[in-house]
Amino acid sequence: MSKDLDLQSAIAALDEYGYDKKHSTDLEQARNKPQMTRYLKSLDYSLKRMQLLQEAVNELVNEMQHQQIKHEKVQTFKTKVINLSKELNMSYDEVVNYMSASQNK
Repeated sequence: MSKDLDLQSAIAALDEYGYDKKHSTDLEQARNKPQMTRYLKSLDYSLKRMQLLQEAVNELVNEMQHQQIKHEKVQTFKTKVINLSKELNMSYDEVVNYMSASQNK
């Protein structure tokens, strides 16, 4: 019986820990807008500081979007080179080397 009680209290403690993790104001735990808002309110920043944070976040988001677009374009180009190599019955490296040599002329 004692083992059952210990097991139940251990499970209850883990459940409570999980609940606290979900409802904490820790940024690492924030996964949605209400959690992010709760975290930001817990910072108790002035309006000026929040505006600075907003500006920094906007710049970072723009940079990340730019990097994602760049990555997508590179992936698209790689796919086109792969398809071209299949069409010409050449290896990927041969196509890239040929393209590079053509550009240097």
